[in-house]
Amino acid sequence: MDWEKSPPELAALFDELAPSAPAVERRKMFGYPAAFVNGNMFAGLHGARLVLRLPEPALAEFLAQGGGPFEPMPGRPMKGYAVAPAALLADKPALSRWLERSFEAAAALPPKRKKRR
Repeated sequence: MDWEKSPPELAALFDELAPSAPAVERRKMFGYPAAFVNGNMFAGLHGARLVLRLPEPALAEFLAQGGGPFEPMPGRPMKGYAVAPAALLADKPALSRWLERSFEAAAALPPKRKKRR
């Protein structure tokens, strides 16, 4: 499946603001830049969208502030993930706080076990 590339300015914003703690691993998900902790993705790009993983009730708070559900394919939402609204992308301090919340929540999850091939 061919998906649109992320705009360079969005990729630069993600690189600038995504937490850089030693436990953070940067790699691609769906062919886009993403950030993981203990094998769990907590943030990434998908086309022209920035996606965050949040637990309830933070997810409900995020959606109430204009975020939207994340559907990598129409009709296939990913539970616990939301798309950042455009207004948040323009507010670096607020976006940085949400990225940090996403990181902290994912860091509290049990590490993902690598699947054997």
